[in-house]
Amino acid sequence: MKLQTHCELQFVTDIPTPFVLMLRPRSGAQQWVASEEYLLQPAVPAFEFTDEYGNLCQRLMSPVGNFTISTSACIETADQVDQTPGGVFVEIQNLPDRVLRYLLPSRFCESDRFGDLARQITAGHLPGYDQVVAIERWLQGNVPFAPGSSFSSLSAVEVYQQRSGVCRDLSHLGVALCRSLSIPARLVVGYLHGLQPMDLHAWFEAYVNHRWYIFDATQAQKRGGYVAVGYGRDAADVAIYNQFGPALTPVRQQVSVVQV
Repeated sequence: MKLQTHCELQFVTDIPTPFVLMLRPRSGAQQWVASEEYLLQPAVPAFEFTDEYGNLCQRLMSPVGNFTISTSACIETADQVDQTPGGVFVEIQNLPDRVLRYLLPSRFCESDRFGDLARQITAGHLPGYDQVVAIERWLQGNVPFAPGSSFSSLSAVEVYQQRSGVCRDLSHLGVALCRSLSIPARLVVGYLHGLQPMDLHAWFEAYVNHRWYIFDATQAQKRGGYVAVGYGRDAADVAIYNQFGPALTPVRQQVSVVQV
């Protein structure tokens, strides 16, 4: 599947403002970036670095007044997400070093609080892939996806108490439940073709059967069209933008994903 993604963010600033952005997808095992465009209006110097999770990040100072960031990319991605029923649980001593960080509790994923619940949800399921499927189905049946219901990041405990949330919130709870079973899990942000309402999206990946697999409690059916932009332990690691100084929100945010 070939997708054209577009994201435009417009800000109005009263003073020059430092930004760290995470808006460039990178090629990997499940996607190939064929071309991309990155525009800043007005043009300002920008410097790119790769963070500790391998994400492509950009640093810049916005000017006073209107400032627009516009990105687009043409990306080849899978028509369907991979599924491996019965995929094995990978014992901790056999995990790659780079995966170990995704076993630990983090700011928004208090995995040390969910051991009993995770064992109840996954009782009778084979360790590994089937346990994560059980968690995904439990989220779909017990924590309704409610677009626009939260604007700040909720922790997994808060999502469990609230019993509803946006894509990021459901993913935080999914990550915490996986980690409580010693299954590495990480949050992913990016785009999803056909998402309704269209916006930036979040889902989670679990490391089983010696690789990462996509899980998304907001979607009733497994399907392709995912474009990953950032990976991290939780939302604190994968903000599309971080702005330092007086609090700002975009005066305009437009996202589109079109099959080409």
